[in-house]
Amino acid sequence: MDSRKCLGAAIAAGIPFPLLGVLFGELVDNLSSTECGSSGKSAAELQSGVNQKLTLVLYVTVANFLLVYLHTSCWSLFGERLVSRLRQRYFRSLLRQEVAFFDSLPPGEVSSRLTADIEIIRSGTSEKVGICISSFSYLAGAYVVAFVKHARLAGILMSLIPAYLVMAVAGGKYIGRYTGRMSDHISATISTASEALSNVALVKAFGANGRLETKFASSAAKARSEGMRKAFVAAVQTGSLFFIAYSANSLAFWQGSRAIAATDDGTSTTKGRTFTPVIGTIDFENVGFAYPSRPSLKVLDNVSLSFPSGRHTAIVGVSGSGKSTITGLISRLYDPLQGRILLDGHDIRDINVQFLRKHIGIVQQDDSLLHRSILETIAHGLVNSAGNLNEFYGDTLMSDSLFNLTKRVRDGANLEESITSEGPIVESIVNLVREAAGKANADEFISNLEYGYATLVGPNGSGLSGGQKQRLAFARALVKDPIILILDEATSSLDSTSEQEIQASLKEIKENKTTVSIAHRLSSIKDADKIIFLDKGEVIEQGTHMELLSQPAGVYSAMVQTQALQSTATQLATPPPCDVVLSPKSGSSLESCRGKRSSCPVRTVEPKDPEKYAPCRRPSDGKREDIGNRIGPRSTTIIQGLSALIRSKSLLVFIGILASVLAGGSYSGEAIIFGHTVGSLSPCQDSRSIISSGQLFGLLFLALAIITLFASFLSGVAFGLVSEKLLYKIRVLLFKTLFDKSVSWHSSGDRTPATLLAYIARDATALAGLTGAIVSTIVAIITNLITGILLTHIIAWKIAIVLVATLPLLLGSGFMRLRVLARLQARHQIAYATSIGITVEAVSCIKTVAALGLENDFYGIYNRSLRGPRNASYKAIGYANLWLSTAYSISNLVYALAYWWGSKLIIDGVYTQTQFFIVLPALLFSAQSCGQMFALAPDLSNARVASARILDLLESGPDNDPLRSRPQHETDIELGESKPSQDPSSGVQTGASVTFDNVRFSYPTQPQREVLCGLSLNMLPGNFYAFVGPSGAGKSTLISLIERFFDPTTGTIQVDGRNILDYEAENLRDEMALVPQESFLFDDTVRFNVALGARREVSDAEIKDACRLANIDDVVKALPQGYETRCGPAGDHFSGGQRQRLCIARALLRRPALLLLDESTSALDAESELQFQKTLDALLEKRNMTILAVAHRLHTIQKADKIFLIDGGKCIDEGTHAELLQRNASYRNNAQHQSLGTE
Repeated sequence: MDSRKCLGAAIAAGIPFPLLGVLFGELVDNLSSTECGSSGKSAAELQSGVNQKLTLVLYVTVANFLLVYLHTSCWSLFGERLVSRLRQRYFRSLLRQEVAFFDSLPPGEVSSRLTADIEIIRSGTSEKVGICISSFSYLAGAYVVAFVKHARLAGILMSLIPAYLVMAVAGGKYIGRYTGRMSDHISATISTASEALSNVALVKAFGANGRLETKFASSAAKARSEGMRKAFVAAVQTGSLFFIAYSANSLAFWQGSRAIAATDDGTSTTKGRTFTPVIGTIDFENVGFAYPSRPSLKVLDNVSLSFPSGRHTAIVGVSGSGKSTITGLISRLYDPLQGRILLDGHDIRDINVQFLRKHIGIVQQDDSLLHRSILETIAHGLVNSAGNLNEFYGDTLMSDSLFNLTKRVRDGANLEESITSEGPIVESIVNLVREAAGKANADEFISNLEYGYATLVGPNGSGLSGGQKQRLAFARALVKDPIILILDEATSSLDSTSEQEIQASLKEIKENKTTVSIAHRLSSIKDADKIIFLDKGEVIEQGTHMELLSQPAGVYSAMVQTQALQSTATQLATPPPCDVVLSPKSGSSLESCRGKRSSCPVRTVEPKDPEKYAPCRRPSDGKREDIGNRIGPRSTTIIQGLSALIRSKSLLVFIGILASVLAGGSYSGEAIIFGHTVGSLSPCQDSRSIISSGQLFGLLFLALAIITLFASFLSGVAFGLVSEKLLYKIRVLLFKTLFDKSVSWHSSGDRTPATLLAYIARDATALAGLTGAIVSTIVAIITNLITGILLTHIIAWKIAIVLVATLPLLLGSGFMRLRVLARLQARHQIAYATSIGITVEAVSCIKTVAALGLENDFYGIYNRSLRGPRNASYKAIGYANLWLSTAYSISNLVYALAYWWGSKLIIDGVYTQTQFFIVLPALLFSAQSCGQMFALAPDLSNARVASARILDLLESGPDNDPLRSRPQHETDIELGESKPSQDPSSGVQTGASVTFDNVRFSYPTQPQREVLCGLSLNMLPGNFYAFVGPSGAGKSTLISLIERFFDPTTGTIQVDGRNILDYEAENLRDEMALVPQESFLFDDTVRFNVALGARREVSDAEIKDACRLANIDDVVKALPQGYETRCGPAGDHFSGGQRQRLCIARALLRRPALLLLDESTSALDAESELQFQKTLDALLEKRNMTILAVAHRLHTIQKADKIFLIDGGKCIDEGTHAELLQRNASYRNNAQHQSLGTE
């Protein structure tokens, strides 16, 4: 049904109500004639006349039911489709934006818009549009009837319209203003929560909960203030509208009485060009560029470069010199501000963007993996591919075939059988994916996973190690066989063996490919055809590796020297016999030694401890408790739970309830005045009596208007204040509770940052349905109903008892609709959370989405996520609106019954007309007012589900965090002998010792796959220890266990001789500082981000000292706003190296006893790395800090007191750099690969 038919049905639905008014008015005349006895008709004739009019009422009611059902169903479908299209177009519009648009987009903005704003639009459309239109139709019809019946009185009452409009417009203006401000502040809270939830491990590591909670609470407090102002204005508006309504009654009956007395006395994506063939030659001509977020800071300045077709060109330089910017310009994530970039002689701004990106494969510096299976992740590279690949595979890739395939495998089906059942196209895609994974050295680790290629990578690849994620990103780029291959720090997280194998694959596939690579690890680009050195956006040097080395005074040569390993050429060129430990995991080392070092004489050595090198397997009797998937049952009801939260606002609640009771009682007061007014204005009375009664009851209506004005105002203000204070408290409690949970809890089950953010973004907003004005309305309605029943039984129980029997019909129809909507809301709440999670993922990974051309793929997945709840909503609309139509129409039938029964009793002389017209509005108007609750059904159903979810989370408390389970009898660590030095400023800090004793561990998401297998390590205080080994070996897991993000399955970890399970969270992590593998900065100032590392309030001088040690102080001071510069979402306003240095500064500011470095220099240029090495050397000289480092760059850890070689979850060797270089083949091979040939 189109919108015109919806409009017509809604207009028609308003017409029956004025007609019913005419019929009921004639019934009143009949009853007046009956009481006066002035008609001269018998009782039977009078009853017959009443019955005829009631039959007409029945006909009009049936028409009203059909029209209401038609227009509510029509507009409900319209609203669902509108919101669905808005979601789709909003998402599509986001995907079409330039990447620069997202640089200034606050985190959480998208989820806020798709929850709060879309929900506001949905609630303001749907059936409410039809109801609004029918109400206007009702208004117009009522005035038409009024002017026909009595033009003068109708003209007087026309003054109501401007009064209503003034209040509606003026009130709406201020309510809109405060609502907009409140929405902005709520968006800020959601942004803070979104960033923190996406990096919960980092927040835990630095104990930043409190500071982020303060920031969150500050924004929430501002939202509360604006909400209070909004509540005040809304209360004034509501009270004024009631005042106008009752004043209108006063005016109507006053003027109406005069009239009666006088009568008695005889008075798009297709833009841009394409061309063939694409050769791949790229030229920069005088290119200048600055990011939109910092237009005054030039990143590239008049750069001219050439990237020849089929050649490998590498770009090196210090962090922030513009290297990654070049890759962004080539792939048109940004456009240059001056100059031009040519592809095969064509300005890329004239080339169709999709066509350009079809020919580009890119592995970005911080590449994002979308929350899909590994198969789908790599296949994303085929979505926007050149040649016939996209045409051949396009429909399959855009469908859910791969999703269904991997889901079946995770459900237990055989992969090969599932592939065959999907058909030859899917089989061909899988073969391409496997081939690309093999080239990226990823096939082996994928095959070892529980579900293989069907394994989910987790949000942003959180289920994989850094090196594994990088290899998948590499495979995703290779699968499309691009003409241009861009590698932006593509191997920074890889171990040397993986890097070496990928380099070998690159040599094979580089033919006819233009390769542009950016690297800080110079050993990875020494074979490039051309190396370009950038500094401050300008080209300083270019040439081959050997040509640049031949310039001793050159900047590249100096950088090479800083990365040279402290080893002799003899050690690397002629190693001693290769001692290989025979173990199931050492085959790769032995094979590597034999296959790649044919001159290496192999000597077999039996392991001293066979158990140490035993195969990695789960203990048969070990049971793992899932601490993250439990939420205890609620011990209280929703109302009791909310009551506990608002106990401190009891006075306001009391005032609000008292005022609401007074406002609710006004309906019964109105009924008493109305009944006496109708009886007094009867033609039975003389004109003087009619005028006097009109004046009296007009004044009483005016008094009622004043009372209702103040009661509604007090009720609205009191409950509004309670609502905003409660929502503030709940938002802060939710934030606090979420971060009281352990990292294990956050990563277990189906929990993702997006689904957890829904507690704050969606549920807290929906909770308003059980607070504020809605509570006031419900209290007033209940009061109205109770007083109405009592009053009517006192006045005329014979009439009342019949009408009371009809109340279940009135209330039941509304209750059934409420129940249907509640079930619908509960069923599809998760589905819409999934779609919001997809949008958040797309925005956070927009560079990856744009570079791979995944816009349409994401759009298709997003549409599929909406399809289920949308279709179910369509089915439920017909059923739900059946009850809504019944609720709107059944009251007319009850009125008909009331007039029939009342007329019989009046004709029989049992009751008077006055009694009847007190009972009728007191009871039926009261019951009919319950229809307001039915209109609130969506809000109430949303609030009920949201309240249950919120209370479940709040009542679960922090007990799920294992860090809170310390035995009560243990001595507090701050007072115990095991930590003699807690204050780093005391000058006696000696560092911390760390011991692993037979530790086994598997992640909660993959409990069958052990990451650590009986690992034992011993690290003394004040020393420098390093962990090296292949990607996925468990190195980063060691850091997570020390920080106690997770607990070991078996075995113990001790810090300073004490089991970490006995530590309180704050005390354990207070002595540690972490530089994580993925550098993250919050969307706040540089000062705020660095200060997060401090254990106490710090001065500006201390912050600058830490930045100076991390070699970032000069960069920050050069910015226009210095340390007040905002870092942007996820720190995007800084380069990868600059972010990493700020993270290092954040850790150093903490002055920890235990410094944990997880690939902390992978994104640093050689100069910054050298400065950081000097900082570490200075720290080590003092011996007041234990340093544990995970690294792939061996020269960064060659001064370590001991290096642990981790492979397969075990330590297969340990020693100094020189010792391992002497005796361990795999370590020596890595060292040789990283050698730059300078000696």
